Amino acid sequence: MKHFIVVAFLLISCKAFSQKAEIKKDKWHWNNSSRQDTVIGYTQVLKVDNVLYISGAVANDISPEGITSVYNALKASLSSFGASFDNVVKENLYTTDIETMKKYNYVRKGYYKEDFPAATWVQVVRLFMPESKLEVELIAHLPK
Repeated sequence: MKHFIVVAFLLISCKAFSQKAEIKKDKWHWNNSSRQDTVIGYTQVLKVDNVLYISGAVANDISPEGITSVYNALKASLSSFGASFDNVVKENLYTTDIETMKKYNYVRKGYYKEDFPAATWVQVVRLFMPESKLEVELIAHLPK
């Protein structure tokens, strides 16, 4: 009988302290009422708790203008939930030409104003859209 009581207590305790089965996801996607792209199958910004997961913004050229367009798109994604580059904790950058990206990195750095996130840069053969040369995705935390 004692073993039964202990097992029952453990089962009840585990259930009481376990996470909910479902997580609440808030989405934003470029003036889209469904808040996601159903053709490719993604959303531009996904918010879970106080974390924003931002899908990659792309440019077809690695130039100051192309990099600016990427970071302006990311700025719009961040602002969809009231965030800014101050909230960014992780950046993943994918490019088909890392040397050119390094040459124009000053454009990227200007958006962070000397408060840089953790970052990973990877050179790839190609991106999802064959004409794209640069894609950047972010993770940002909102204050609780």
